[in-house]
Amino acid sequence: MEAIQVLSLEQAPEKSKHSLESIKKKFGKIPNIFAIMAYSPSTLEAFLSFKETLSKGELTSNEQEAIALAVAQQNKCDYCLAAHSAVSKSLGISQEEILRNRKGDSTDSRVEALLDLTRNIVATNGNPSEGNIDAFISAGYSKGALLEVIGFVGLNLFTNYVNHIAKTPIDFPKVEALSI
Repeated sequence: MEAIQVLSLEQAPEKSKHSLESIKKKFGKIPNIFAIMAYSPSTLEAFLSFKETLSKGELTSNEQEAIALAVAQQNKCDYCLAAHSAVSKSLGISQEEILRNRKGDSTDSRVEALLDLTRNIVATNGNPSEGNIDAFISAGYSKGALLEVIGFVGLNLFTNYVNHIAKTPIDFPKVEALSI
């Protein structure tokens, strides 16, 4: 299959243009993943709305990015690894912590419990062990945060799959491959 081409703002469907303009204001550019999602205005709008709403929950921006890095690494999504490494760096997360998060690890035991659960959810197709859930709750997270983790895993699986199928050109600094 031919890769899905990245749309310019001018090429995008009319119903996607407002969202793309908002994205451009936020990022200073339109990242390629959004230019690809723009083929389907409803997909782009649903993704942005879900992410915005979910981002207002209990999990911090750093925890949300840790989930994204772990899921992208597990699914070998080079685009998401590059994008979320750049976002993590902009949040002040160290390169060492970014690499650890990609491996499902952290210098923070609470985040490590979050990443253990995240990786277990992905590896088991949504059937994590009770031990993983208990460790997550014991680390101080709530049942609401558990549902947010599920939401962020789903959100990141979606972007990983879009990028795999579209063969999205990477428009963030590329990151080193890890073997884990």
